[in-house]
Formats: sequence, structure tokens, C-alpha cells
Amino acid sequence: MKKIASFVLAGFIGGAASLGALKLYSDHTRAEQGIVADATPVHQASYSGVSAGMMAADFTKASENTINCVVHIQTVSKGRAGINPFQDFFFGNPFGQGRPQIGSGSGVIISEDGYIVTNNHVIEGADEIEVTLNDKRTYKAKVIGTDPSTDLALVQVQENKLPYITFANSDDVKVGQWVLAVGNPFNLNSTVTAGIVSAKSRKIDIIHKDLAIESFIQTDAAVNPGNSGGALVNTNGELVGINSAIASNTGSYTGYSFAIPSNLVKKIINDLAEYGKVQRAFIGVSIRDIDSRFAKDKGFSDLKGVYLDNVTQNGAASEAGLQKGDIIKKINDRNTYTVSELQEQIALYRPGDKVNVTVSRNGKEEVLSVTLKNSNGNPELAASRSDVIRSFGAEFEELGNEMGNIKGLKVKSVSTGKFRSIGIKEGFIITKVNNEPVETLEMLENVIARSESSVYIEGIYPNGTRAYYAFGI
Repeated sequence: MKKIASFVLAGFIGGAASLGALKLYSDHTRAEQGIVADATPVHQASYSGVSAGMMAADFTKASENTINCVVHIQTVSKGRAGINPFQDFFFGNPFGQGRPQIGSGSGVIISEDGYIVTNNHVIEGADEIEVTLNDKRTYKAKVIGTDPSTDLALVQVQENKLPYITFANSDDVKVGQWVLAVGNPFNLNSTVTAGIVSAKSRKIDIIHKDLAIESFIQTDAAVNPGNSGGALVNTNGELVGINSAIASNTGSYTGYSFAIPSNLVKKIINDLAEYGKVQRAFIGVSIRDIDSRFAKDKGFSDLKGVYLDNVTQNGAASEAGLQKGDIIKKINDRNTYTVSELQEQIALYRPGDKVNVTVSRNGKEEVLSVTLKNSNGNPELAASRSDVIRSFGAEFEELGNEMGNIKGLKVKSVSTGKFRSIGIKEGFIITKVNNEPVETLEMLENVIARSESSVYIEGIYPNGTRAYYAFGI
């Protein structure tokens, strides 16, 4: 019994010693790993010790401030006989009348009296535009103006006291900040998705128009077909961009979406509302981005800036003293380290505006004052659409039911102006301008506002004689 008792006591002492050694080793190991032995036990989902900076983002305020300002847009494009009335008249149209095409997208209300901004590609070629508000009210919309070069358009519905969005300064948008995309993907009204700003001043070569300006805000907020023309907003619900494009091999969202920055949107739509067309400013230079290889070839090390390949003779830059080989670093106080950044900054101004351009020349920086010009090489603003209409030297009268099945706008009288110079006489009924139907003076003004340089007029005289005219504006 004594032997058994001795063995039991020895086993107990040995076990206790082993446990003590194990605990000592465990504490030592945990200390090496930075784990305190008496640390607070693990808390699960209800843990309240997270710092304010790590709190989950709350987008309810931004969503509430935005969804009533974003509308659904549906368009109908009727089949057209052809794109050139002269060709149709002389050669006919072998394809006949096409089928109506239905399209849809989004838009953002920007004023209480019904002005709505959207993408040009949403309403391009549309004969009918229908706008549905978030509260399901539906309106017919008219086009105020379009700008294919930035893929923006301005339309209006006849209503007052509408909710409208507040603009943010897109220059202040930071990479990494939260943003929401609000729109109508796949006709699902008032859809909100969240993401961050992935990059700024992106050029993706998606706008295939003359004088295209691309300086997109890139985000990873989910954007799909139908989101075009919708809002990209910050966490206060303020507009930072108009959603315009996605990068995808499938046609649906794959992680990259692009929005037109709000500062550019604001300038373009103000021009469209006031003049019916964009007052586009030109600095008069040929430019290129700078990479390390190009910098090495040219013998400079600074990669921040845009290189002047050429300066247009008698252009704005030339008259201000800019030279080939200069590196533009700033427009006013904004850095312009890429071509897209420079194009965006110049696009914010009108002909006649003065900007301070910071250039690096032979390693030294200097600031030059540049008076921007228009496409004709002078600092004057382009005429408004009403001024263009007045230059026609004609008075117009809506037909109503006067001519039965003929729909158009009657030339009531002709005085000195473009119409008389090209031979249009009193009584002529304008049926189409640039192959778009015209029945009212407002429709004529809208077509003229979208005309870049030439106007083609198709119509009929009361005796049944068809006539076609063309002139430049």
C-alpha cells in the first residue's frame, strides 16, 4: 500500500509539474506573439469597441437626398427614310421606313422648373422622350441642347417645384472616397449602388466625336445598361458626376464604371440652357502626355505636366507667349499633369475668358495670362439659337390643320437674311431640318441648336413643289 501511495503521489506531483511547465511555456509563447495572457475575451458581432473611423458607412442620407432627383428616361426613335434629304430626293432610299426603336436610361433633375441632364447617347436620334419621376409621374420632355463631344444633353419637362440635386465641386473629389451610383439599370427604377472613387481624369476613348473631351471619374460602384445619365453622388447626396460608361467585355458591369465630372457637367448645361450650344474655348496647342522614355529623350526628369508639341499660329497660346517645348503644369490653380486634365480644365471656360497658365521652360516656371478663343480664332461668344433664327430674316407660322396631312412650319414672310439669299420664298412649308421633323418654332430652334456648321432644309410649297435648301451657320 505504501508503494502504491508513493507511486500515486509521485504521479500527482509529476502531473502538476508538467501542467505548470506547459502553462509557463504557453504564457511565454503567447508573450512572444504579442498576446497578453489576461486579454479581454473575444467579442463577436455585437462588439462595441470599434473606433469611429472603422464604423460601417451609412448611405441612407445620400440615398434619400438623391433618389427623388433621378428620373427614368424612355425614348422612341421612329424609322427614318434616310440621313440625307438630297440623297433621298435624287436616288431614293432602298431600305424604306425602319421600325421604331425603344431606348431607356436615366437623368438627373437640376432645377425645380424641370431641367434634366442626361447623356447625349441616351436621347440621340429620339423622336419622343418620356420622363418618369420616382413618384411615378410621367411627362413628355423636349430637348434644350446636346453636346456629343462630352456626351451630355439637357432636356426639360413642363413642371414646377420639382426636387433637384445639389452640385459638388468635382475637383475636390478624392481617390478612395465613397460614392453612390443612382439610376435605372435594366429598367429597375431608383436603384442605388455604392463604391469608391478608383481614379480621376480617365481617358478611355469611348466618345468618337470631334473635339471629344474625356476626363472621367472612375468608380467601382455597380453601373449597368440603363444607368447612363444617372447620378454619381458623394455621401451627402451631392452630385459629383453623371454616369456615362462601363468597361466590360460582356456589356454588363465587371468592376469599372465612368462618370463625367460635375464641374464639366455644370458648365456644359449652363451653355446649353443659355445658348442652345456649347461655348467651347480653345487654347491653340498640340499636346502630349509625358512618360519616362519621352522625358529622357528630351533631356528632362520632371514627368509632371503636359508637353507642347506645337503652338497654333495666332492662337491664344501663341499670343500669350507659350512656345513649343514648354510644359504646362497648371491652369489657374489646378494641376494639369495629363492631357485629359488639361482638356477638362480648358473646357470649363468660354471664349474670351482669361486663364493663368503655369509653364516650365528650360527648368524654370513662369505664369502666362492667356485669353481663350473660339474655333474661329477670336475671343467672341457664338450667337445664341435665337440670334441664329433671327439671322434667317423670316417670320414663321405654325400650320395646325391648315394643310391637311402636311405637317411643318410655314414661312410667313421673308426679309433680308439667309433665307432670301438662298431662295426660300414666302409660303414655303418647312417639313424637316437636318432630317428631323419640324412643326413648331421651338422644334426649329432645337434642331438649329444641335447643328454644328450646316443646315439642310426640306419642304414643300403650297402648289405641291418640293424644294431642298442648304447653307452654313
